[in-house]
Amino acid sequence: MSETGKIIIVGTPNVGKSVIFNALTGRYATVSNYPGTTVDVFRGPCKIGGGSYEIIDTPGMYSLVPVTEEERVSRAILMKERAFAVIHVIDAKNLERMLPFTLQLIEAGLPVILVLNIMDEAERLDIKINIKQLSLELGVPVISTVGTINRGIKELKSALEKYVFTPPKKFKLDARIEKYVADIAETFLKKDYSVSKRIVGIWLFQEDREIMDLVKKREPAAFKKIEAAAAALRVKYSKPAGYITAMQRQDLAIKIASKCEESPKKTPFVFGEALSRLTMHPFFGLVILFAVLYFGLYKFVGEFGAGTAVNFIQDDVFGYIIPPFTAFVERVLPWKVWQDLFVHDYGIITLGVRYAFAIILPIVSFFFLIFAIIEDSGYLPRLAMLIDRVFKILGLSGRAVIPMVLGLGCDTMATIVTRILPSRRERIISTLLLALAIPCSAQLGVILALLSKNTAALLIWVGVVALVFFVVGYLSSKLLPGESPVFFMEVPPLRLPKLKNIIIKTYTRLEWYLKEVLPMFILVSVFIWVGQLVGLFNVLIKLVAYPVRWIGLPESTSFSFLIGFFRRDYGAAGLYDMHKQGLFNGNQLVVALVTMTLFLPCVAQFMVMVKERGWKAGLYISLIVLVVAFGTGFLLNEALNILKVTL
Repeated sequence: MSETGKIIIVGTPNVGKSVIFNALTGRYATVSNYPGTTVDVFRGPCKIGGGSYEIIDTPGMYSLVPVTEEERVSRAILMKERAFAVIHVIDAKNLERMLPFTLQLIEAGLPVILVLNIMDEAERLDIKINIKQLSLELGVPVISTVGTINRGIKELKSALEKYVFTPPKKFKLDARIEKYVADIAETFLKKDYSVSKRIVGIWLFQEDREIMDLVKKREPAAFKKIEAAAAALRVKYSKPAGYITAMQRQDLAIKIASKCEESPKKTPFVFGEALSRLTMHPFFGLVILFAVLYFGLYKFVGEFGAGTAVNFIQDDVFGYIIPPFTAFVERVLPWKVWQDLFVHDYGIITLGVRYAFAIILPIVSFFFLIFAIIEDSGYLPRLAMLIDRVFKILGLSGRAVIPMVLGLGCDTMATIVTRILPSRRERIISTLLLALAIPCSAQLGVILALLSKNTAALLIWVGVVALVFFVVGYLSSKLLPGESPVFFMEVPPLRLPKLKNIIIKTYTRLEWYLKEVLPMFILVSVFIWVGQLVGLFNVLIKLVAYPVRWIGLPESTSFSFLIGFFRRDYGAAGLYDMHKQGLFNGNQLVVALVTMTLFLPCVAQFMVMVKERGWKAGLYISLIVLVVAFGTGFLLNEALNILKVTL
């Protein structure tokens, strides 16, 4: 992008890397997949002094020895992009724990600038850090920041403007490793690896398969001797090489931190920290989660958004607009076939636009608002920690809670976010569960609106969907090969959400909704119109009518299921209309909503599944979902009849 250079931002997740990136670039970012992967990398321009730079925000990483695909991409960027500077962002209050990664970056010979972010939290805990001393100990510039309020960003830009790379300070490991590294670097490693030969030697000692393949390719003649030297060193230790080097770096980090950091002898009481611990407590955490779900989703999104707001817009606003518009179209277009394209039962305005603006838009607006508040508060990583033990039963780690919660907003977007999961096994399981048992915000809002006045029906819906979620997840974890996931995550501070952030996030997502969803609703209306003209739509409805009758629902419900494939929320809105017309009794309503919740993913989600997991996996998942949805609907209907339950 410019001749001046590239600045790469690295760090563990949830330390504010993206906030620093936004502060430097002004949020002018492009997002693209790293070549050969599905991992997103953010890039943006930045003017510093008289130079133009490209800022690269890498995926979160804990070490230069990668475990996840995201870490592999981040290391590849560091090795290939030839950075002018590498900004390592860490959480200031966890200095001792995060310095080992800084030491690795320095060992790699990278041009490191250390940024102590979230400094306000460290100060609140009465943690004092001597910035000058820390810079002296590490031999790199150190800047303190509070990215959320742009504190320290000016100083960071100034440090970048004045930055001149100097040979890195050496942090020695034990004598045996140092001798091995020196021999390897001086005798065998002749090619350029973009990082220090010292770190390459350490990676070989740790049996980093990716680096071993790279060295074998570049140094074929010497590789067997290199491998033999590394193997000879490994046998001298009783523990794995990765553990040995990690513990030695941790000891170095402890010594450095002890010289530069002064922590209070008694940790002061901070309400936010106490509340943070409660959110992850096995009992109180569940109480808080229930309160968030009840007041946030059920009362705010379900009752107010899907009830009060939808009724007002649909009855008062569109009830006023549609009759005169219908009369106008009927007057201007004398042919009924053309009138049906715009108005009447399935017209673009009376069905497509009305569903999009009167039923779905209010619901997603309130969901995006409450989700922005939850996200900005830092609650999501705590929820991941709380849920981890339960998710292990499903073959997932607590990290999977993030796409699951995002799925309550949009399953298509959440399917893309499954990229954060480290193994293909976890990504397949989470994709299946998203397609099966996680209703999107619009669908969820309609369901909550329909069941909000019938507690027994709501509890049955929640219980059946949850049971299917856990049974299918458990069976998937047993049938799919692979090891149980290991979970670790950086937990950011619990903060009072900022109004500006909430507004920006909500607005951005609503903008995405209007651009993404409105055209789809219009296309579905056109498809229905064309399908009726050629008779295809009626044929498809008759096909769907068989399983619909099988689960005890009126044949007319097949229309809602069919269009539910194009938009799940569209199908739920169809059930909303049928309920208002009195076409369901209580039992049929619950069976319809359970089946619709578990029904096939929408076209957009299906295409993303195929893109992310492949055609074979996408088709298998869709077939499983279809069978489970109607099978569950049938069993639920039979159970209600046998038990003589009347809702």
